[in-house]
Amino acid sequence: MAFSSHAQNASVSTNIIGYADFLTINAEGSYGFARHWTANAGFQFNPWSFKGDWGEARNDRRTVYAGARYWLWNIYSGWWFGGKLQWEEYNRGGFRAPETEEGDAYGAGAAAGYSLMLHRNINLDFGLGLWGGYKKYTVYRCPTCGKIEEQGEKGFIMPNDFQLSLVFTF
Repeated sequence: MAFSSHAQNASVSTNIIGYADFLTINAEGSYGFARHWTANAGFQFNPWSFKGDWGEARNDRRTVYAGARYWLWNIYSGWWFGGKLQWEEYNRGGFRAPETEEGDAYGAGAAAGYSLMLHRNINLDFGLGLWGGYKKYTVYRCPTCGKIEEQGEKGFIMPNDFQLSLVFTF
């Protein structure tokens, strides 16, 4: 009698925390190409703005990224460290003041986390990361008036990848 073993070589996931961030739609796919390595690519999309007594608040974005993760034990199991390249078109503001900032940002990021296996094909990923790079931006006085307060280009480094992701492996 012959038995065969099938390892999970690919996954699709969504970051639950992303939905708490103004309903940001997100997904990531990854593929294992070695015992300790996976390549991943994903996107985030948020077209929503919210109006209330405070005015209008938004965290619009279109983000795409690609990268790789190194897994200490096996892919999709335990601790991992990763890097990525990322581009984002954004428009955010109106939270504490009426100013909004829009622009393009691109750069590289690094993250680390842990993948908890809940079932043969379902994992829960926890992770944190930073990304930095360069952005071209314009700051407006209010979301709809179009009066420019500031514009320019500059470097940045900021938190990124607050992850609590539901992962399906296959």
